[in-house]
This record gives sequence, structure tokens and C-alpha cells, in this order.
Amino acid sequence: FRGALAIQTLGVLPLIMPPFVGAVAMQLIFGRSGSVNLILNDWFGFTLPIMDGLNGVIFVEALHYFPFILMNLVVALNNIDSAMEESAQNLGASGFRLFRRIVFPLAMPGYVAGASLVFVKVFDDLGTPLVLHQTNMLAPQAYLRITSIGIEDPVGYVISVLMIGFSLFALWASALALKGRDYASLQRGGSSLAKRKLTQWQSILAYGWIACVLLLVLSPHIGILLLSFGKVWSFSVLPDSFTLEHYATVAQDSPHMVWNTMLYCGLAALLDVILGTAIAYLILRSRLPLRQSLDFMASAALAIPGVVLAIGYLRTFRGVEMPFTDELLTSSWILIMLAYTIRRLPYALRSCVAALQQMHVSLEEAAENLGAGKRRTIQRIVVPLMAGGILAGFITSFMTAAVELSATIMLTTSQTDAPMSYGIYLYMQSAAGRGPGAALGMLAVLIVALGAYLSHRFLRSRATALDQQI
Repeated sequence: FRGALAIQTLGVLPLIMPPFVGAVAMQLIFGRSGSVNLILNDWFGFTLPIMDGLNGVIFVEALHYFPFILMNLVVALNNIDSAMEESAQNLGASGFRLFRRIVFPLAMPGYVAGASLVFVKVFDDLGTPLVLHQTNMLAPQAYLRITSIGIEDPVGYVISVLMIGFSLFALWASALALKGRDYASLQRGGSSLAKRKLTQWQSILAYGWIACVLLLVLSPHIGILLLSFGKVWSFSVLPDSFTLEHYATVAQDSPHMVWNTMLYCGLAALLDVILGTAIAYLILRSRLPLRQSLDFMASAALAIPGVVLAIGYLRTFRGVEMPFTDELLTSSWILIMLAYTIRRLPYALRSCVAALQQMHVSLEEAAENLGAGKRRTIQRIVVPLMAGGILAGFITSFMTAAVELSATIMLTTSQTDAPMSYGIYLYMQSAAGRGPGAALGMLAVLIVALGAYLSHRFLRSRATALDQQI
């Protein structure tokens, strides 16, 4: 299928934009007075309530987090043995029946993994409901109770416990859905599902469908790009005129937010890969008792919503002062960085574990037999061979932390310490600030995309160097 790699790449782009930024763009495109409804009303005399109420929250979240299911399904489909499909075809199965009875059931682990992750991430999202003025949800209620009533409000803690409970339930339900069923194939290293050659009409339909899906998925990016350059965009299909004033405003008022983002996310990602490498080594290369429990505890941050983590920090460190200063810890940017570290540790850990699993223990044993101590072996053998996984974990942690809002909005106490995600949210609170907010959002997208590109180039150059050495 020509363009498959490009399609997969474009399919994951929604993840590099904060969902609440996409919500603003979707209002301009699909809202009551958005581009789509203006066209529908002019041509056909009706409008669609796509962004009204909870419809808008569901629509935005579905578009933003669908890449989690896409990526997991791609991996799951690639792992299906083609012999399973061929056997079913020999027994008379074909078309939709083959997909329903063989392909989709075997790909179910990938779908369930993606769906459970989407559930947890949607449950955690605070910015989108606030931007769309849908506060009758758990995350906004927890935030509003703590910020309006105070840190002593017990209802905020009750809501926090409920959020953790629902997140854990989603992970438990996903494991239960797959329990007792065998999804494994006997083949290893063989071919995956056969790739069919499409007829001309099938190709037209396939490319047409994919184009529609990608246009829908990338519509937030298109909307934010237009908004960042648009001078006035109200009750019109497109902005009335274009300008660079919004970028000039960001360059004048928000450079400290860019620096803060780079600092907080860089330190958090660095701590994540250090902790991830150490934990991965303890899990896979030691006989530490309860080492699997260590893996579970380090990964448990996925089930803790950012709002809940921030509330816990505010309560735990209330009244605690920074060393050698009278400044309260809850008023410092340190808590923001720590929240990013804890929230993104599972991503770095999984990358480090995967990298260490692919390195045979005999390499370390050979170094030790030649006289290298454990510390020298780790420095000269283990860490260099894990470099690709460590870099992948660093970039993943950095990218996802850069668009974090749930914990940021509760832990930021001054605009001088504010990162980009907080600045974007503040800009988006007024119609006049949406242009600069969109410009700052595009800058965040460019930073994240640049990081992903540089990591990809590094991994490719490293793989090429290793091939040449071999």
C-alpha cells in the first residue's frame, strides 16, 4: 500500500498538540458558527451540533487520542501469523467473515491496550472540558473544588480517589477482557498478514477514506495554523485577513515560557531516563526480591491523573520551605518539574526495559571475564548499547511533558514560572488572546516535532554506524 509509512506518521500527529488547543480549533471549524456549519447552513439549510455540550468533548478527545489505538493495532496486525489467515481461507472464509472471525480477534490485545490507554488519558484531561465550558466532569470538579474552596475541601479528595479508582478499573478491565484466551501464534520471524493488491476502484475508495480520516484528524492542526495567522476569524469560513502580529506578541511576551518548558521538560526527561535505566537494570539483571513489584509501582503513574497528583503534592508539601530559603516548595517550579518526572516515568521505563531486553547478558559477562568491574561494565557496555532506548525514552518523556496541562495548571503559581502549556491556556481564555495562544501552540508543536525528528535522525545514523561496524 503506497504511502503507508506517511499515513502512519500523519496519524500520530494529533499527540504532539495539547488537546485543549485542538478544542479551540474544532470550535472554529465545527462549532455552531464554525466553517462546516456555515457551509451546511448556506448550502442545505441545516447545522450539526457537533461541538455542543459533551458532544464537543467526546469529539475532540476521540480525534486527539485515536493514535493510541492506531499504533497498537498496527503492531498487533503485524504480529499475526499469515498462516492463520491462509488456513481460514482454505476452509472457505473470506472478506468480512475472515476479518470478523480471524483477523480482529487476533488483533484484540492491541485494540484493548489502546482503548484502555485512551480511557485513562481522557479521564485525566482537564484542559479540554474547561475550554469547552463543560465543568460537570470529575477532573474539572476536582480542580474547581481545590482552587475555589481550598486545599482543605474534602470533596476534592473524594473526587481524586474516584478518578484513581476508575483509572485502575480501566486497566483491570482490559486485562480481564483478555484473560483466559490465547492470542499467540506459533511462528516467530515469519511473515505477517498477507498484503493484498487492490483493484483500481478499491484503491480509489481506500485512499478516499484515508484522506477523509486524515483530514478530520489533522483539522485541529489546520485550524490552529489558520488561527495563528488570522487577524479576525469570527462567523466566517476562513479568517478575514492574515497577519504576523500574534507571533510578534508571543516573541515579546512569552519567551520565558519557552525557556521554562525546555528547562522543566528537559530536567524531567533526564531524571526519567536515569531512573528508568536503573529500574530496568534492577528488574532484568538482578535478583532483587519483589523486583516485579518495583516495575508495577514505577508504572502505576499511568493510572494517576495529573489533577490528582497535583492535589497530592499541594497537600503533602503544604507549608514546607525550600532549603536555604524562605520560599515555600508549593510556590516553586520544582513541583512542576517533579510532577512531569513522575507522570512520564512509565514511558521512559518501558523504552529502557525494551532496550535492555534486546541486549544479551553474555556481553556483560564477557566484559566481566576480561576484568571489568560491574560499574565499568555498566558505563562502557550496558549504557552505550541502550543509548537508542534511552534516547527514545527521553524524547517521549520530553514530548508528552511539553503538552501537559492537568498538573501544570494547579502547580503554577506565577506567570514567571509558567511553561508554554499554561501560557496557551491563559491566552485561550479570551477571544482577543486566541491568536497569540494559537501562535504559542504552533511553537509548541514545532518544538515537539523537531525533537521527534532529531531523535529519528540520531537513531537512523546510529543504526547505520552499527551496520557498517558489522
